[in-house]
Amino acid sequence: MKFRRIFGVILRNTYTLKYNYEEIADLIFWPSMDILLWGITAYFIKSLNPNFGSILFAIIAGLVFWHITWRNQYEMNINLLKELWNDNLINLFSTPLRFSEWILSHLIFGFVKMAIGFIFGIFLVYILYSVNIFSLGFYILPFMGLLILSGWWMGFLMVGVIMRYGQRVQILAWAFATMLSPFSAIFYPVSVLPGWAQKISMIIPMSYTFEGIREVISTGNFDVEKVLISLILNLFYIFLAVLWLNSSYKKILKKGLIKAN
Repeated sequence: MKFRRIFGVILRNTYTLKYNYEEIADLIFWPSMDILLWGITAYFIKSLNPNFGSILFAIIAGLVFWHITWRNQYEMNINLLKELWNDNLINLFSTPLRFSEWILSHLIFGFVKMAIGFIFGIFLVYILYSVNIFSLGFYILPFMGLLILSGWWMGFLMVGVIMRYGQRVQILAWAFATMLSPFSAIFYPVSVLPGWAQKISMIIPMSYTFEGIREVISTGNFDVEKVLISLILNLFYIFLAVLWLNSSYKKILKKGLIKAN
């Protein structure tokens, strides 16, 4: 792997973003709308019982942290789709650029965009609702790390799916994370889900992460066990997703869609 090739892809994406107002709006607009909608809803719930202040914090924190997973998964998938829409994938891989370098460049670029959106969300919820995400202190870092890993394995998985089956399954670039969100316990505890849904939540690493975030908010206790379970599941899914992604790449090479390095 060569840093200059990785940096070249990142630089290319940066130039594209600079002149693409739709992408800039997407980075800020949709998170803002979610924060407004769910924030007002949480405030309504709090108005019914002033003692529900921790619920307000938990809902808004869940929304801000969910952006981490969604953005990392979305960026990987949408960047692949852009190449497909522009018929540019063959051009990319006819150069010395390796597939692993292309993936790593989008992981880095997606991380930067996620960080921008996350910081923007933190300040927005503080301005609108006086909710200080930084009050979680050091615990922000492990929770962020776990949610980034979750976004990565979902991104790897969906890139592999799109590579194999093409643009006819491109809806999964937007829908996959949303499909898992009901089982991820973003805004509510796993215990309120039906029994069958709780079984699914047990194998979703995000559910342990968000349960851990709410526990810190409500009790100040950092549950190491939940963090470890989430980490183990994330690493396991990343391992499987990378195998799937590599298999998908080799498959389309055999079909002659991309020239091998």
